[in-house]
Amino acid sequence: MANQPPTTYWDYIRVEDLLGLQGGLGNDESTLEEEELLFITVHQVFELWFKLVRTDMAAARDLFMRPRVSEQELSQAVSRLRRVTTIFKMGVKHFELVETIGTREYLAFRNKLMPASGFQSAQMRQIEVLFGLDDDERIPLGAPGSHIAALRDPDGSESSALKHLRETQADGPNLRDAVRSWLERTPIDGVPHGDAKSAAAREGFLKGFLESQRAEVSKARVRAKEVAPEADHERLDKLYDREIASTEAFLRGTDVKGDPQRVHARVAMLFIETYRELPLLAWPREVLAGIIEVEQAFLVFRQRHARMVERVIGRRVGTGGSAGVDYLDKTALEYRVFRDLWAVRTLLLRREAAPPLGEAAFYGFSAEE
Repeated sequence: MANQPPTTYWDYIRVEDLLGLQGGLGNDESTLEEEELLFITVHQVFELWFKLVRTDMAAARDLFMRPRVSEQELSQAVSRLRRVTTIFKMGVKHFELVETIGTREYLAFRNKLMPASGFQSAQMRQIEVLFGLDDDERIPLGAPGSHIAALRDPDGSESSALKHLRETQADGPNLRDAVRSWLERTPIDGVPHGDAKSAAAREGFLKGFLESQRAEVSKARVRAKEVAPEADHERLDKLYDREIASTEAFLRGTDVKGDPQRVHARVAMLFIETYRELPLLAWPREVLAGIIEVEQAFLVFRQRHARMVERVIGRRVGTGGSAGVDYLDKTALEYRVFRDLWAVRTLLLRREAAPPLGEAAFYGFSAEE
């Protein structure tokens, strides 16, 4: 670095290169329609944000893949996750800028795009893969597998976009699976995962929690009946009975037989959230909160995208042949990756109602620390 020649802001940021990339198909800004420069620029900015999202998401994923993750390192993961959340929130604001393009002004150049579509953003597909969206959960653009076909060159050959997506798919586990692996190793009531007593510790926690949950539901049931007409009591009983049954089914994993890692991760999430005030569970709980924030921001980003498109062009067929706004609305509704973490919110109890923890001291700081 000592022998590095003097540099300038414009060389370091490569300003001239950046400002020369808004020429559109003819690479000539003078041929662009009135609002086309804005449209191109905003979408280029989106792609730059997506690059940062990929970088931070991959860094967080890599951390959770380590055999052991210290509490100090968890703060790094939380920092990465929070930045991803902030980027998606910034992206939502960008949609306001796109909405300054009038419908007629956009229609003046829209047909140039066909059959191009935002669906062809390889980086968005890479983010979805990194986050943990499975192929069988995808809403197809048209025929099944269309998310892959859309990334091919017009002659059907493999494009650089498709190559990048395949590299991401081959690059180890996604964030969801890495987090599940990390959660699986959570010591329950002071017993490390894999210890001969770990199964008994997990069962003891579950038994105590389910008893506490039934007691809380019972109190809620009594109060609900006090304020409801007698004719409604039978319906309320069914609802509260279902809440008790669904909680145990979720924690026992009856819906995911053959996937013990996922079941262990569910129990760990509940354990961390239940005793989050304990020092060594504070950062793990911040990780869970960070993941929820990322997914929420991602969902809001999708929803805002749909409303922007509807405002500018209504419910026309998409330039890439999709159902347009209907397709975007479906992705915003159905693309949920950390469903188990959201579900845990339904199970949480008041702090005072949580079952006592036998080895709470295990989760405190040692004298050396």
